[in-house]
Amino acid sequence: MELSPRQSEILDYIIRFIREEGWPPTRAEITEYFGFASPNAAQCHLKALAGKGAIRIESGTARGIVPLCGPGDDGSADPTTALSLPLIGQVAAGSPILAIENREEQVSVPRNLFRPVPDYLLRVRGESMIDAGIEDGDLLAVQRTATASHGQIVVVRIGDEVTVKRLRRRGRGVWLEAANPEFADRQLTAADGAVIEGRAVGVIRRL
Repeated sequence: MELSPRQSEILDYIIRFIREEGWPPTRAEITEYFGFASPNAAQCHLKALAGKGAIRIESGTARGIVPLCGPGDDGSADPTTALSLPLIGQVAAGSPILAIENREEQVSVPRNLFRPVPDYLLRVRGESMIDAGIEDGDLLAVQRTATASHGQIVVVRIGDEVTVKRLRRRGRGVWLEAANPEFADRQLTAADGAVIEGRAVGVIRRL
């Protein structure tokens, strides 16, 4: 993967912005920083970076820019270079899981530690998933997505609650299954208004 000098500058800016602020820049912020005539110019550069595999663009969000390689990379950099992920703590009632007020810190992990690459870490509270190897106090690596398959461990928002459970489809029903016999499974209904925030891709345990 070869990037033009301008594309390399934009990629470096995005990664530096995430490191310093904890979230990606908007198109408007990129436009202002580089002095582009309009956000359309920034969008064209972002599409080019995405086309070359340097970033992933998440639709439906102003800050949905996810770098896939490090500063100055051409895509062949050492895969163990650090990836900085926001650690999400106690989720505020009704707020998006990636809201600024929920971020405790940035945590650096080796870039090749998880596949697929996660977008954030979520601090686990409770013991409902211990038989799946997810314990109270663990940092759950989560890839942001609104969809998941049967059997995957997901982060789900139900009203003001955010929970981690295994997604099960039984007949026409959808269930959130605990991995601890002391906790009951929950069948979801339309009235719950459940929203998948992401799916688990791994765990970090701090000793």
